Amino acid sequence: MFADHIARRKFLTLSAGVAGTLLLSSATEAQTAAAPAAQAPAPKPRPDPLKPELVKEFVIAGHVDLDKVKAMLQETPSLINAAWDWGGGDFEMAIGGAGHMGRHDIASYLISQGGRFDIFVAAMLGRLDIVQPALTANPNLATSKGPHGIPLLMHAKKGGEQATSVVTFLESFQPS
Repeated sequence: MFADHIARRKFLTLSAGVAGTLLLSSATEAQTAAAPAAQAPAPKPRPDPLKPELVKEFVIAGHVDLDKVKAMLQETPSLINAAWDWGGGDFEMAIGGAGHMGRHDIASYLISQGGRFDIFVAAMLGRLDIVQPALTANPNLATSKGPHGIPLLMHAKKGGEQATSVVTFLESFQPS
């Protein structure tokens, strides 16, 4: 019985030591894991929003005035992908205006500066290599509307001779 008591006492002592070590180890690991998060640099403050009237002016220029687009973009590079809401969710970027006005020069310039372009601009630019696989993968895009509710086919027609292959493809496109 005495040996039993010693064995039990030794077991409890050893168990308490192991449990304490595990608890300390877990606490240290938790502190180590939390340390980098606590030391992470604070996020950079976001710049002020663009002035709405500046965005509207840039989007309007994107429809018709390459020189103004260049000047405004040089002065305020963050305008490149700024969008104006004409109301009712009719959002438009300068490149979208160039797209439905058939302004290859403005669209190409904005793309060269890192501007985003979509299937509507691709259609106007005659980029069948973009339009065809996009419609093959997503047939419903054929009936989607661009800025001001202008359909994809109308964008392609505004592209003129350069977009003839896209017009032909869209006129014959049959979603499967």
